[in-house]
Amino acid sequence: MAVELKGLTDNARKTAISELNGRLADSIALALAVKQAHWNVKGRNFIAVHELLDMLHANLQGHVDTMAERVQQLDGIAIGTAQKVAADSGLPEYPTDLTKAEDHIRALSERYRDHGEKLRAAIDATDEAGDADTADILTAASRTVDKDLWFLESHLE
Repeated sequence: MAVELKGLTDNARKTAISELNGRLADSIALALAVKQAHWNVKGRNFIAVHELLDMLHANLQGHVDTMAERVQQLDGIAIGTAQKVAADSGLPEYPTDLTKAEDHIRALSERYRDHGEKLRAAIDATDEAGDADTADILTAASRTVDKDLWFLESHLE
């Protein structure tokens, strides 16, 4: 039985489900890219970068669950299989030949910037459609992504 959320139009619900699933695919893809970097990073400040990447992954995972659960609240289907994420993510594929910490940080920073931009567009779309709660969830994710981007790029100074 579906949860009936009063005050949301069918358009608001459909828009939110679509935006959430898009950002879910990007978040999962980004989390996997962070793990790729975590497993393969080498170089100066290894332990600091290695531990930073653990934190970034945990931050993404928290938002992944929140987004997927919101899709369920809206009576949608959260899409997160590896095959669908690979097909649906709008983020560039992460290179698998990187080992230097600075190369990983640059590659991740590029994807974090892209992800942040897409989150902000999704915030606007869901807010304009009339789902302030989903916009709030996406805003929280956006704040975290912006902060984590700052942490990453601070290693390049």
